Amino acid sequence: MKLDFIRYEKHERVATVTISRPEVMNALHPPANEELDRVWNDVAADPDVWVAILTGAGERAFSTGNDLKWTATRGMPRMPGSGFGGITNRHDLTKPLIAAVNGFALGGGFEMALACDVIVAAEHARFGLPETRVGLIAADGGVHRLARHVPLKIAMGLLLTGRQITAGEAHRWGLVNEVVPAPRLLEAARRWAAEVMECAPLSVQATKEAALGGLGRPLPEAMAGRYPGVARVFASEDAQEGPRAFAEKRKPVWRGR
Repeated sequence: MKLDFIRYEKHERVATVTISRPEVMNALHPPANEELDRVWNDVAADPDVWVAILTGAGERAFSTGNDLKWTATRGMPRMPGSGFGGITNRHDLTKPLIAAVNGFALGGGFEMALACDVIVAAEHARFGLPETRVGLIAADGGVHRLARHVPLKIAMGLLLTGRQITAGEAHRWGLVNEVVPAPRLLEAARRWAAEVMECAPLSVQATKEAALGGLGRPLPEAMAGRYPGVARVFASEDAQEGPRAFAEKRKPVWRGR
């Protein structure tokens, strides 16, 4: 896969996706969005990828969102159907995603992080949705996801002012799972990935599918919902391997089937 603006690496069932436009603080223009869309398609399709980590090149920014200089000269860009960064509107990717936020996560950058399942942040990271300050709106999920992640008054305060918060504040409000010194950021993200991979991959994917699919539903309706991944779990070899390994007092060997 030819990529000019994204680095895409796979190692021991973990895909690492790095936005590589540090000269513009990893802001995305249409070619970068298109590349990310192709990368996430590959993550979804590759059975050997069990977890993915999303980060940005350099130490200044995870991503500052839409490349406003590009927009100013060429007009509002068209997004892929999968949304900003190929991910904010991708609701069927059940593999777990970890955002390793290495600096500013603003606008669409914050929206991409919110679309991930776990966020690990460097101590100097900052988060915000400043779209209202430039005559726009956080339309790639920001206005909706943020209001589902934190108390409504906190979300509205951030959305209506466009102000930024620190990694520590984001952790306090439950937006971030862990804050670490910058040099340990990828190490921490990989540790989270390794811990996820101690669990059966189909079970992890079914859990994500059911948890997100049940959001906004009354509890009885959510519990009665049909989630295709759940049926796959109970019909899988791993569903037999787990109890067998427990009985034999050994670590299970997951096969993802």
